[in-house]
Amino acid sequence: MRIDIRCWKHVFKLDPDRDITDEALERVCLSGTHAIIVGGSTGITFENTVDLLARVRRFELPCVLEISDLDAIVPGFDLYFIPIVLNATDPRWIVGKHLEAIREYGPMMQWDQVVAEGYIILNDSSAAAQLTEANAGLDARDIVAYAKLSERLFQLPIFYMEYSGMFGDMELVRRAASVLDKSRLFYGGGINSLERAREAAQAAHTIVVGNIIYEQLERALETVQVIEESAL
Repeated sequence: MRIDIRCWKHVFKLDPDRDITDEALERVCLSGTHAIIVGGSTGITFENTVDLLARVRRFELPCVLEISDLDAIVPGFDLYFIPIVLNATDPRWIVGKHLEAIREYGPMMQWDQVVAEGYIILNDSSAAAQLTEANAGLDARDIVAYAKLSERLFQLPIFYMEYSGMFGDMELVRRAASVLDKSRLFYGGGINSLERAREAAQAAHTIVVGNIIYEQLERALETVQVIEESAL
């Protein structure tokens, strides 16, 4: 399966540490979303990750592992997203854990399946921000600078703005997207309705819908409409 992330407008993100029924998972995977990302900040293990992969693999759509724990790296995903948390103050989340992973798994890595993400975390109360000790208090100039740093200096294919549970400032997202020529801007956080999905899809290249899957499945499924709407 040839996978081109530049075609993705909408993806669902599933957390291995959260329960989802087979029926709900089937509806998510058959919704028309462009891909499934598997990942989370806490409680991620090899066992719950491989279990979720096996369940998603019954459906024909790309399945990506966003790696947050070296012990939960599971073979068999189509792609592996590697977050480089650019605004982390703990350097382990910028380069340290990445070095550990390559030292441990380097001989087994298929580099054509690895996609690095320039990640900024913008909700200082989120588990991800606390885990990485991220400096989330960024203004517009900071965010634009991070976007340019990610694309032009580090040449990362994805610039990810993560608000982790809260709906972010779409004007900031638009400003960051406007300075990217090659990288794709992924936005995640607080997309809990079709209206918010539309707002985010107008600002970002790709939207990531996660928590609402577990809270109000019907509203989560409605967000996939942005794919058709963006094609009009």
